Amino acid sequence: MPRFQDGTDTPRAYLERCLEVIAAREPVVRAWVTLNEAGAREAADAATARYKAGRVLSTIDGMPIGIKDILQTKDMPTEQGTPLFKGVQTKTDSASVLALRQAGAVILGKTVTTELGMSHSGATTNPFNPDHTPGGSSSGSAAVIGAGMVPAALGTQVVGSIIRPAGFCANTAIKPSFGAIIHRGERLAFSQSHIGVHAGDLTDMWRVLYEMGVRSGGDPGQPGLYGEAALRPAAKPSRLIVMESEGWAMTDAATAGAFEQILGQLRDAGVTILRRGDNPLIENFEHAIGESLAICRDVCGYELRWTLENLVERFTTGLSNSMMSRLDLAHSMTIEDYRLVLMQREAARRAFEAIGYLADGLISLFSIGPAPLMENKAKDSGVTHTTGLPAYNAATSVLGSAAITLPLLSVSGMPVGVQVIG
Repeated sequence: MPRFQDGTDTPRAYLERCLEVIAAREPVVRAWVTLNEAGAREAADAATARYKAGRVLSTIDGMPIGIKDILQTKDMPTEQGTPLFKGVQTKTDSASVLALRQAGAVILGKTVTTELGMSHSGATTNPFNPDHTPGGSSSGSAAVIGAGMVPAALGTQVVGSIIRPAGFCANTAIKPSFGAIIHRGERLAFSQSHIGVHAGDLTDMWRVLYEMGVRSGGDPGQPGLYGEAALRPAAKPSRLIVMESEGWAMTDAATAGAFEQILGQLRDAGVTILRRGDNPLIENFEHAIGESLAICRDVCGYELRWTLENLVERFTTGLSNSMMSRLDLAHSMTIEDYRLVLMQREAARRAFEAIGYLADGLISLFSIGPAPLMENKAKDSGVTHTTGLPAYNAATSVLGSAAITLPLLSVSGMPVGVQVIG
């Protein structure tokens, strides 16, 4: 943005460089469903004129941004990763997308999502090795950042759909606290739906989130995102709690060892590291989040039931076996089952609140290892996750807590993120 302001660069010239990278890398990465190059050029030209006239709209005026294809865009189809909605155009912007347009952002295109934002993967490959998954469900949003195609993209998360693919693709990304950014206009809505940002660095990540938050607000009844326009200076924490969750027992040795090195560096810097054996409240917290994958499975399954039943009645075929297994799960649940799992979720949130005074935040891995191969068929709790197990992500989605992943590690030549949790 400083170069836009002093005239040494322009939004239009920057957009053209992004399009050059897309042209070079998209044939292998396959991260985009739709590109609106004409509309993007028009928006970039308008931003260029605003900078010349000194009428800049925001800190992201002229920034090219990708939009996960779960979110609606008035000028492009919203296909949700399923052939059932091929070419479907709602002619409506989700609240988050409208906010970005009002801030002057250049909405370049729609990024690939897994089927209905769940587990059945699309065509996108990992930008660091096409034999590996980029993660999901925000597959394309993570991949466009990892490939250097755009500076920022929107993702959504119900279980692990922002943080996990971001970590696989070396993004800096945030899943803000539940309700911080309104998800109205998302074609699917769950009681754990979060909208967040994938970016190449912390500054762009925060600017996009902030500019979106001050315009769209939070979910109905929620106070929305807090914070100032400028990213706060770095500050050393005094104490951090390691969140093991279900993931630690499944983490491969190389990834666990790399994470322990990070913890060692933090200790050397004077940060106290607390683990489950150091305090009974932390042990209680770990116990409370110990079935987060199953909680997410059941909450999502039950809440998705009505959508899937309507789709089956309307189309008969076209949903994946993975999605049909979720419908089978939903049919096996009663309203009492759903109430019980909500009680489990609430107990986890109370256990989380109880450890709040012990440290400045939590730290964990983002995944049990680097991105698995594309043909991965790993399962947990009866659900196939072709884009990697969300064993470290389900907990923060259950808790509704803010989480940021930082690209701090490399294992076997692939990115591995470290998750910092508010």
